[in-house]
Amino acid sequence: MIDSDRQTPRYADTLVHASVPIVSNERIAFDTYRLRFHCAEMATRFVPGQFLMVRIDGCQDPLLGRPFALFDTVLDAEERPIGIDVVYLVKGKLTSRLAKLERGAVLGVWGPLGNGFAPVAARRLIMAAGGIGQTPFLALGRESLGRRAYGTPARPILDVPDVILLYGARSADRLAGVDAFRDAGIDVRIATEDGSAGHRGRVTELLEACLAESASARGGVQVVACGPDPMLEAVSRLTREARVACRVSLETPMACGIGICFSCVARVRDGEGWDYRRTCVEGPVFAADSIVWSVKPGGRNDRA
Repeated sequence: MIDSDRQTPRYADTLVHASVPIVSNERIAFDTYRLRFHCAEMATRFVPGQFLMVRIDGCQDPLLGRPFALFDTVLDAEERPIGIDVVYLVKGKLTSRLAKLERGAVLGVWGPLGNGFAPVAARRLIMAAGGIGQTPFLALGRESLGRRAYGTPARPILDVPDVILLYGARSADRLAGVDAFRDAGIDVRIATEDGSAGHRGRVTELLEACLAESASARGGVQVVACGPDPMLEAVSRLTREARVACRVSLETPMACGIGICFSCVARVRDGEGWDYRRTCVEGPVFAADSIVWSVKPGGRNDRA
């Protein structure tokens, strides 16, 4: 089943650009950190699935920012959004330097950026995450369960009774933020490649079983996924075979985050062919069946 809806490009005219001190920067798993800063103007605008760009203030190497998904907003005593949490994996130069920063270090941030997840219209939401792909899903899970409102104006309070996180990682020590998901009332199911926690194997094996379990679910099922492209391609195949609507959040590297540089393009179906779409403004969330995961020899782009 092809979920062919296309989101309107979201440009940078509503973003907030700020210099903010780090409130906390804590290691929560192997090479994985949760970073918090306060910026109420930005926090009130975020919806689940959007991202922000981050660079270290005064640092010229790397010069460009890096994209970080919203993990969740931070609320004050009156439950008003005042800050933002992101969870990141130490992987390159910026994240290696970021992990060494302490409270008070200043970051340059701009966001919210991109199109997030549409409000869920189903009785069961399955969120499939691989590697660091769980990061967009805490906010979406809380919103779907009706426990948190996001955006300006605030999106409708939902009531999805059954929200499941399928989370795959190499090993137990790489699982990050699991307690936060469970505390939010989300059913968490784990897969690790070495069998050190949960199911021994891949998260797509959990998804296959969960889709079979959900085949008779009344009120409909939706799937969202985030992780490496090979995992997302497998998720797209499984959901298509099960005739379940699926949206994916791509982890495409970015340079500007606002649609100028065209360095983050993805191949998206367009009629009988495909065309490039910028992940930062047309995404990062796309219908799974709209993505051309690989182009076979002789494949065509009607706009080339």
